[in-house]
Formats: sequence, structure tokens, C-alpha cells
Amino acid sequence: MFAVLSIGVTLLLVLLLARPAGLYLAKVFNYEPSGLDKWFGWIEKPIFALGGIRRDHQSWKQYALSVVLSNLVMIALVYLIFRVQRFLPLNPSGIDNMEPTLAFNTAISFMTNTDLQHYSGESGLSYFSQMIAIVFMMFMSPATGLAVGIAVIRGLAGKPLGNFFVDLVRAITRIYLPIAFVAALIFIALGVPQTLDVTAVAHTIGGEVQEIARGPIGSFLSIKQLGNNGGGYVGVNSAHPFENPDAISNMLQILLMMLLVTALPFTYGKMVGNAKQGRVLFVSMAMLFIVMLGISLSAESAGNPALNAMGIQHEQGSMEGKEVRFGVAQSSLYSVVTTASETGAVNTMHDTLTPIAGLITLANMMLNTVFGGVGVGLVNVLMYAMIGVFLSGLMVGRTPEFLGKKIEGREMKLIAVTMLIHPLLILAPTALALYTNPDTISNPGFHGLTQALYEFTSAAANNGSGFEGLGDNTPFWNIATGIVMFLGRYFSMMTMLAVVGSLAAKKPVPETSGTFRTDNALFAGVFLGSVLIVGALTFFPVIVLGPVAEFLTLKP
Repeated sequence: MFAVLSIGVTLLLVLLLARPAGLYLAKVFNYEPSGLDKWFGWIEKPIFALGGIRRDHQSWKQYALSVVLSNLVMIALVYLIFRVQRFLPLNPSGIDNMEPTLAFNTAISFMTNTDLQHYSGESGLSYFSQMIAIVFMMFMSPATGLAVGIAVIRGLAGKPLGNFFVDLVRAITRIYLPIAFVAALIFIALGVPQTLDVTAVAHTIGGEVQEIARGPIGSFLSIKQLGNNGGGYVGVNSAHPFENPDAISNMLQILLMMLLVTALPFTYGKMVGNAKQGRVLFVSMAMLFIVMLGISLSAESAGNPALNAMGIQHEQGSMEGKEVRFGVAQSSLYSVVTTASETGAVNTMHDTLTPIAGLITLANMMLNTVFGGVGVGLVNVLMYAMIGVFLSGLMVGRTPEFLGKKIEGREMKLIAVTMLIHPLLILAPTALALYTNPDTISNPGFHGLTQALYEFTSAAANNGSGFEGLGDNTPFWNIATGIVMFLGRYFSMMTMLAVVGSLAAKKPVPETSGTFRTDNALFAGVFLGSVLIVGALTFFPVIVLGPVAEFLTLKP
């Protein structure tokens, strides 16, 4: 009962914060003068002056080019830091330079908001690399995604797309910095370390010497969760007491992960001038989320079928790989939240989830619409909304319209390519890995297939969590997932900016009695149907070969 109550309280807080946060985002990205200017203008004006940033609106091509080129420059800079970190300051433990393919993977990983880690955080990076390179990207990456999401909303609303650099700066100064600063103070008050001291040395009861890594974890942790980054300062991420000391810190992390992704549907409704549009999308995604959570919690609470058949006590559920201080309920909630929001942080080892609960984490990333990552998640949701409108138009023999603009061949070709690239980036590399690198997969059979599938699903969805049990720090895995992360991040951004650029150039179509409304329950059903039929069926065969087959083999 207490476990259900704790989940209910957490989700209620998420619900209460979503709408006001969404309206605040809409105000932040409104280019008209507002009361926020006097609070943040003093820090933004010198940044604009130093960077030569003007508030001129960009075309979709200019906006897209600004996103890709700026991100490529940042990837190159942090790659260089990783390669020479041994010679840089703030390296009291003398950590060596990163190997080239690992540095390549890590630089792309954090700049694409994936934070897939093929290294152990506390032993792979110096304080300098953690603070200057990793935390820098943890601000820039989600700010980039949020900026693109806002640009897409503006285009659908029939407004100019805006200026990427203005949006990037505002996302950091008005959203990420202030909230992350306050959250960091709370985490530090809860016991999360924030220090530049060297590794602590402890003498165990058995007479052994143990080195305990520490560092500026509090400031790292706040932006890790708020920005839907997910990378861990230490190797076991938020399962470590330094990153997640108690139930309160666990709840705060969930709230931070869900804050902006649940707010964006309300931002969308506000900016397109129809609040119902946003509410319909929010309710639709919330329904998917609740279903996913219910299935995962039920599977984990029932325990491992093979152990149950042996008569082993399982009243607490499947506790394998979980922290006792969180238990099954909070571990299941966290696993669903982190994959639904494309954050990738973990407070339990996903490799030890029951097959059905593991399937849910995969499904969240494969669909990439159960809220999804900040900015980019909403872009994917809007893509499926347009697919739903198009399919509805085909059924009634009418040219589909979305927000007063006709969706025609050019737009649907771009959407179709965008929809197909996601499964291609997952399934093709998985097949290649299973064929060429079977020795890096620790578990043979169905679970081993799921390990490889999860790795590329996580990379393509820019999630970053892993099933582990995988020998992934090799040139093959570093380069393959690096390429998948890059394409998974920027391909959909570019194509959807092209879609809204094309729609923005069209003349609005007056609404008539035959117009298919996108702000009611019928559209919510069409949207959910599009997600489940078009999205889920794409991955059904490989899901059957992986987690479903594993589950069936565990049945007595």
C-alpha cells in the first residue's frame, strides 16, 4: 500500500507542475518583451554581444544548419579534452587520456543527449573533464533539443521559426541554469557530495584498503536529470548512494526528469493558440505512460517465474539488481520514467529486470513518444499526430489538414523517411553486432539478443541506459553506437524542421464542417492507434525473439 501511495504522490506532483511549467516555457520563447527580460536580460545581453547574435528569424535551412554546425564544433572541442585530460588540471587521481574510439563515442554521446557510457564515470574522467566537458554538454545538448522543439511548434503555429542561438541562450539562462542551481543545493543538502578533494581512502573491517571516488556530484546530478541527460558521475549511476542517497532524492530525480517533457504539450497548446491541442497530446501520452508503468510494476511485483516455481520466497517481488532502499515499486517507476523521458539514468540494473519489465523499457525507447526526450520527444509526437491526420484523410477521401495547413506528398515523404530511419538504426546494427561480435555479449540466447538490441535502441533513441552485461568498450561498439547516436539525434531534427518549413510556406486553409479536428477524444484515439500500429508493429518480430521468448522459457 505504501509503495502505491509513494508512486501516486510522485505522479501527482508531476501532474501539478506540468501546466505551469509549460506556460512558463511559452513565455520564455516568446520574442515579445516580457517581465522575464529584467531578470535575465543582464546576463543574456553580453552573451549576444560577444557571440554577435542577432534576433533575426532564420529559415528552416538556416536553423538546421546552425544546430548541426554548432553541435559539431562542440563535439570536436570535448573530444580534444578527453584525449589530453591527463595533462590538464583538476586530475588528482592521475586518470589517463581516453582511447580514441572511446573519446569519439563519449563526445557524441553527451552532445546528442544520449549519455551512453562505455566507461566507468569515476575512473574514466578527471574532475576537469567531468566539470568542463561533460557538464558543459549536459547544458548545451538539452538546450539544443528544446530549441528545435520550440522552432517546430512555431512553424506549425504559422509563425517564423525564430533564431537558434537566441533560443539556445534563453533555454540555458532562463530554464536550465536557475532550476539546476536550486536542485543542486537540495541534492547537496540531502547528502550528495560536492567536493574537489582527492579520492577518499577507507580501511575495511577485513583489513583491506578501499578507495572511494567522490567529486562535484551535486551540481552534476541536477542537470543530469533536468536536462534528460542521464549519464552517471559514477559507474552505477543513480543506484549509488552518492548519486541517490534516499527516497527524497529519488523522488526529486523523477520530478526533474519529467518536468520539462510533461510541460511541453501545454507549451504547444499555448503557442498554437489552442490549449485543447496540448491537453489532448498530454492525456494521450499520459495514458501510454500509465499502461507501461502498470505492466512493468505488475511483472516485477510477481517475481521471477523460474524462482517462483522453485518455491523461493518472492513477496517483495523480483529484487535482483535493485537497491533495498528503493524496492520494487520505486525501481519500476524509475525504469519507466527514465526510458519514457529518454533520460537514461538508472537506480536499478535494467539487465536484471524481468523479461516483461525489460520489454517495457525497450518499448518506451522504440516508440519514443511516451513523452520522449526534451524537445525532440514532442517533435516525434507531432510527427505521429500528422501521420494520424494523414491516415484519417485517406479513409474519408479528403486532403488531410493539420493546424490549418494541408499535409501533402512532400511532407509525408519526409515524415515517412523519418519514421523508417529509427527502426533501421536499431535493427540493422543489432543484426551486424550479433553476427560479427557475439563474443562481446555475455548471455547467449534470447537475453543476449535483447542486450544487443537494447544497446542500439538506447543509442538510436538518445536514451543512454544500458542492459550491461555487454563488453561494449571495443572499437566496434564505440564507433557503431557513436554513428547511430549521431544519426538518431540529428536526422529527425532536420527532416521535421523541413516539414514545418514546408507547411509554414503554405496558405492557411479555412476550417469547415469537414475538417478533421485535432483537439478532441476522437483524435486522441487516432493518435494512439497510429503510435501502436505504425510504431509498435515495426518492432514486433524482434521483440518476440528477445524478451517475449525469454519470458516464455522462464514459465514452468
